[in-house]
Amino acid sequence: MATDERPFSMQNIIQLLPDSIANQIAAGEVVQRPASVVKELLENAVDAGAKSVQLVVRDAGRTLVQVIDDGKGMTETDARMSFERHATSKIRTSDDLFKIRTMGFRGEALASIAAVAQVEMRTRRADDELGTLVRIEGSEIKAQEAVSCLPGTNLLVKNLFFNVPARRNFLKSNSVEMRHIIDEFQRIALANPEVAFSLFHNDQEVFNLPAGKLSRRIVDMFGKAYREQLASCDEETPYVSVHGYIGKPESARKTRNEQYFFVNNRYIKHNYLHHAVVGAYEGMIPEGHHPFYVLFIEIDPSHIDINIHPTKTEIKFDDERSVYAIVMAAVRKAMGVYNLSPSLNFESDVNFLNRGGRDALSIAAAQAASAPKPVTPSWAKPATPAADTPRSNPTPPPAEAYRKPTPQNWQALFEGAGAPAKAKPKPDKPLTHDVSWIEPSVAPTPQPVVSNPVAGATESQPPVADVVTDMVTKMGSRANQLSGDVPGQAIPDDVETAVIQVKNRYLLTTVKSGVLLIDQRGAYERILYDQFHSALTKRSGSSQQLLFPKTVTVSAVDFQLALDVREELESVGFQFDEAGPNTFLIRGVPVQIGEEREEELFANLLAQLREDTGRLKLDRLEALARSLARRSASRHLKPMTQAERRALVDQLFGSASPSYTPGGEAITTVLTLDKLAELFKP
Repeated sequence: MATDERPFSMQNIIQLLPDSIANQIAAGEVVQRPASVVKELLENAVDAGAKSVQLVVRDAGRTLVQVIDDGKGMTETDARMSFERHATSKIRTSDDLFKIRTMGFRGEALASIAAVAQVEMRTRRADDELGTLVRIEGSEIKAQEAVSCLPGTNLLVKNLFFNVPARRNFLKSNSVEMRHIIDEFQRIALANPEVAFSLFHNDQEVFNLPAGKLSRRIVDMFGKAYREQLASCDEETPYVSVHGYIGKPESARKTRNEQYFFVNNRYIKHNYLHHAVVGAYEGMIPEGHHPFYVLFIEIDPSHIDINIHPTKTEIKFDDERSVYAIVMAAVRKAMGVYNLSPSLNFESDVNFLNRGGRDALSIAAAQAASAPKPVTPSWAKPATPAADTPRSNPTPPPAEAYRKPTPQNWQALFEGAGAPAKAKPKPDKPLTHDVSWIEPSVAPTPQPVVSNPVAGATESQPPVADVVTDMVTKMGSRANQLSGDVPGQAIPDDVETAVIQVKNRYLLTTVKSGVLLIDQRGAYERILYDQFHSALTKRSGSSQQLLFPKTVTVSAVDFQLALDVREELESVGFQFDEAGPNTFLIRGVPVQIGEEREEELFANLLAQLREDTGRLKLDRLEALARSLARRSASRHLKPMTQAERRALVDQLFGSASPSYTPGGEAITTVLTLDKLAELFKP
């Protein structure tokens, strides 16, 4: 009998995966590193109503992550069910997804963690005499029994990825993983200042944060320096409310590490809202700097969707533009209340705030009326008309009267420019704008004015071209005399060899094709980068010992980073010792830096290094050399002697890449003769 039937295995190839494999796949999204475990366990503790939470980690979470809380605890059945996939107490229907107020709700965390680690949980409710112990490895229950334990939950996660060696091999160094753990810890601790948090790593206390107000939590977490730098931010609307703290403009930094948004107490990343905050600071902080902020947004859960990413750090608003406008207005209001706004911007919408029952606009008008009138220079005051002078408009003067008068014998203005200068004290700084000390031999002398200089010239005067040539020669000779700041060093008379400094920021010198412009800061960054990179590679950095060692306190993340890169820092010249929690004693610095606010440089260097290794994914040596050069270069924006300018140019063009900084920014540009001519075309 003919038949089309084939073996079952050939026709049907799709099968259900075992729970253990399904949980490992889910763990790939939920549990990416030890910090992911920390995040899930801390959120569970907060959802359980804990008032005190302790986090204990060993080997940056590789061998142990333990969370102890004094929350509600669980029954025996709930303790067992909590490790099942999609088992949760947070939601019951699909409508509950749009009413979420808790941190967790999917029921995936514990199941995913238990699939790739050895987990042990002790839990007890306050009304129960005994608690429950559940031990599970790789999604397999090993033990469940009644035990005596404290109220709350004590959950240990041991040997993460013990059954997935490939995942374990992808983990970074302990210092990197510990920084991620601290980041997660700080986010949850900031979101819940009413809860006491503590963190221990390898039996050493990293954080001990008592319960209190948000401002106290910020100061305890980031340091006492923030005590005077915080401005309260508070705005209430029917749609959304915003509260928290922003940093005053002077606290802005060059890194974006300390910026936090929370929506319904959940930490989120939102570039659009970040742009709103930065927009409120526009014109108040230097370019390339970023403000500090910890802002909380309270909104009806039905207006947001949090269920769009496994880590729940992304969010969607149903009216994003309104939230943007309210956040920007709240930040601007906070800066206005604290007198941080330098001026009113009448090009944009401004809400004048009522304070003390008086309108702010009226207050501003009253202050303007009572302000002293500006003093008008005598030379700018109009002549007082005589009593008998009629007030009719006078006859307009002829057009010739508006022409700028030209001194007679104008070539004589530069006579004597090359004569020896009289003995006179020399200024301490190179010539910038103040020219009062220039000898009278080159100062313009008023001459009688003629209505037509060309007609009044005599035949004995030399041709105009010869006069201009002679004038430029004498000006160049005089410029070299003024720029010769180094005693005993002769400056060539050729003006083209001079290097001119502009506003302590740019250098100008002539080249064959025109004028060469050099960014002074970029030049120093390139030179210092080459020096630091060579010192790191050869381990040959030189150190300058400080006469008085400086103490610097940094964040817990940067403290761990400094310990991790200690060998590299010492190879370029830093010498420091641990001097307490998150504190170093700096004894020496690289010779390229010198003694000037070393503690600030050290702290900023660590922050910059963290950004370079994280955002740019640079290797350690490259990131450290870049960070050192960038942080040190700004210290060299100061007046220089002619010899120092030339030495800088020589060093720059001795580099293998003189045209660009290590970050790819241009250092030099040439204004060609054609470009210069274009600038003077009518």
